[in-house]
Amino acid sequence: MRLRIFTEPQQGATYDTLLSVARATEDLGFDAFYRSDHYLKMGDVTGEPGPTDAWITLAGLARETKRIRLGTLMTAATFRLPGPLAIAVAQVDQMSGGRVDFGVGTGWFEEEHTAYGIPFPGLNERFEKLEEQLQIITGLWRTPPGETFDFEGAHYRLRESPALPKPVTADGPPVLIGGFGAKRTPRLAATYADEYNVPFHKTDDTAAAFGRVRAACEAQDRTRPMVYSAAQVVCCGRDEAEVRRRADAIGREVPELRENGLAGTPQELVDKIGRFAELGADTIYLQVLDLSDLDHLELIATEVMAKLS
Repeated sequence: MRLRIFTEPQQGATYDTLLSVARATEDLGFDAFYRSDHYLKMGDVTGEPGPTDAWITLAGLARETKRIRLGTLMTAATFRLPGPLAIAVAQVDQMSGGRVDFGVGTGWFEEEHTAYGIPFPGLNERFEKLEEQLQIITGLWRTPPGETFDFEGAHYRLRESPALPKPVTADGPPVLIGGFGAKRTPRLAATYADEYNVPFHKTDDTAAAFGRVRAACEAQDRTRPMVYSAAQVVCCGRDEAEVRRRADAIGREVPELRENGLAGTPQELVDKIGRFAELGADTIYLQVLDLSDLDHLELIATEVMAKLS
């Protein structure tokens, strides 16, 4: 089981804070550092000093880390045009020596679009644009050197693109698609994704979502393997008092966290992660909300990850 650290910088974090978490992620032996792609805080926090851009952040971390993979859960297709996005991700992949994962979704948070002047079409159009972006971005990356790439879609058109720069590997970074949709999401995952992620759902719901994607893969006669993963908020403590202290720090209740996330003692986390493993998940993204608490990461590394290896 691979454990990855997943952060939500829009809730309030500087680049230096993210760097300290990424370095701890690497030093403690976690597999990857991921971040959300949001421009507006959520809930009862100030969000200060303000948002940081996902791919600018990952470009910096690409030069300041050596081993961990770097990625997004999930880049919003509404935020960027597909051509420039393909360039940015390929460049960060080169800067990292091929350690980038590309998580991408439709975008869903209307208020952040309104706050920063980003168009927010209806859901059907967002899915249409997401699929065209997937076709374009993977097509640009996989175009053989010296050839050009063309695309004619309902929303985007490309003519004689040199399809540069290239990522490190010929197929490009692994593509992650996530969500809980019953029809369009499984089809897109089966068609384009290397990994399918279920964010913040209980084990029964996660099992059902995995099953829909497996069925979509079978319907397409897909032969290449799919990685199945889950994202869960994490709140771990050596005893109940420490669990409660960490829950209080993120404004959550311990019973709710135990019900809807990974909360409790290290052994409780090991047991629940084991239930996700039984469903076929081989990667868990640990949503860490208190980015100042690096001791939390150390506890998980030494008392949880060590028991799962």
